[in-house]
Amino acid sequence: MKKKIFKILRFLLFLTIALVLLYFAFRGVDAGELRNSFANARYGYVFLYLLIGFISLLSRSYRWMIMIEPLGHKVSFWNSFYSVNTGYLANFAFPRLGEITRCGSLSKAEKIPVDKLFGTVIVERVIDLAILVILLLILIIGRFDYFGNFIKNNIYTPLVEKVNESLGSTWILLLIIISLPVIIVIVYFLFRARLSEILVIQKIKSFIRGILDGLKTIYKLKRRWSFIFHSLLIWACYWLITYAAFFALPETSQLKLIDALFLLAVGTLGWVVPVQGGIGAYHYMVTLGFTLYKIPREAGLTYATLSHGSQMIMLIVLGTISFMLLFAVQRKRSKLQVSPKQVPENEIN
Repeated sequence: MKKKIFKILRFLLFLTIALVLLYFAFRGVDAGELRNSFANARYGYVFLYLLIGFISLLSRSYRWMIMIEPLGHKVSFWNSFYSVNTGYLANFAFPRLGEITRCGSLSKAEKIPVDKLFGTVIVERVIDLAILVILLLILIIGRFDYFGNFIKNNIYTPLVEKVNESLGSTWILLLIIISLPVIIVIVYFLFRARLSEILVIQKIKSFIRGILDGLKTIYKLKRRWSFIFHSLLIWACYWLITYAAFFALPETSQLKLIDALFLLAVGTLGWVVPVQGGIGAYHYMVTLGFTLYKIPREAGLTYATLSHGSQMIMLIVLGTISFMLLFAVQRKRSKLQVSPKQVPENEIN
């Protein structure tokens, strides 16, 4: 009962954050202009947007399959695809639940330990983060006068100020946070013989070992070039998605590929915020990014709503279908594993 209450409260907390960000994104917007912007949108480009997004899902699923190979398991591509979609569906319920759901779904379908799968997802997230940082550096170094100052003034400086304000007033809490891991490590090494006998500690150690095995897959990849290709293809699709969506609106259709790279980086920061499916955060960040081009907020919000909303619908539909198909796969597997009835000896003879 307490767990259910906690889950409900957590859901409401993240939903409240998303609604607050949506409020800030839409605050002061002219409703009439916003309606006109939606009315003038060219929705054919939204379907192109979704097609490229679907290709990125296929590529991400295939890349994950490559990452799992060093664990000694040959995974079905479609089970990988269904699990990735199910994970995205779970993210719309609770932020960051998708990674756990994704690993749990594939674990049941393919009988692979969850902890090892979770290690591969951590590697995947680190690689995606590294690519995002590289894109930001390219933007800042290539056009610092244009993009660098915007990122510095609107994202970096406000974030640093917020962190400094928080840590300046709670330095004791910061000291506790830093010292706590050190204390835990010291206590473990002093009493590791006794602690290793506790069942919970054994399970934690086993789980950590599994994650480490998953992390090691990056060094044991059998198809490295294919892995690199799909890592680049995923982000190339994201880049093209952003660019294709420009043509859905007259106000953004004149923007170029380099501008799409900038909006991709800014929009991705919105997806990182821990709210359901980036709702609100994505809208706020993308609209903020469009101010660099003097594009009206109504057009920026229309772009953000069309691109985010269409993608959300696609992920919910694919996630629901994938969840049902995975359930069917698991039922079929469980039936096959049921031992057949033994034939009586007199019938054999």
